[in-house]
Amino acid sequence: MGQQLRAILLLPGMVAIVIPATILYFTGIRPWNVALLVVGSILILLGLTLMVWTNRLFTTVGKGTPAPWNPPRKFVVRGIYRRVRNPMLLGVFCILLGEAVFFGSLPLLDWFAVAVVVNLIYIPLSEEPGLEKRFGADYLRYKENVPRWILRLKPWEGLAEGEKAPEN
Repeated sequence: MGQQLRAILLLPGMVAIVIPATILYFTGIRPWNVALLVVGSILILLGLTLMVWTNRLFTTVGKGTPAPWNPPRKFVVRGIYRRVRNPMLLGVFCILLGEAVFFGSLPLLDWFAVAVVVNLIYIPLSEEPGLEKRFGADYLRYKENVPRWILRLKPWEGLAEGEKAPEN
């Protein structure tokens, strides 16, 4: 549990809490708007739900964390991972966009855009080749069938080698 908490605090915690708080500290907060508060809150809650769900899957199924120093040892193709390859990042993006909307902050919207662009480059150039090396043909088959960012309407039914269909 300690490594899981450290991974959450150091990676998404920095991106979704520390940096936005620093931006708000230096740029200020606009007057509250009820519509922005509601929409922003919904996005933040959606993002937090995705983060908790994916972290739980990494811990219970993958036997690891989202952190590079303790990555999942088993290939995770359960739950939301049957619909999209990067739900954890989608969660972070929802949180960042929700914060920008909630606070009515253009600088936070800029930070959201930077995070999206960085990951549009990083994921295909660094993370995916590493997953291909670690999980081989199973990951390649998964990659061919499950989109990187857009949710599949119907969950992918293909299974990683040796994996049993989920109960849910």
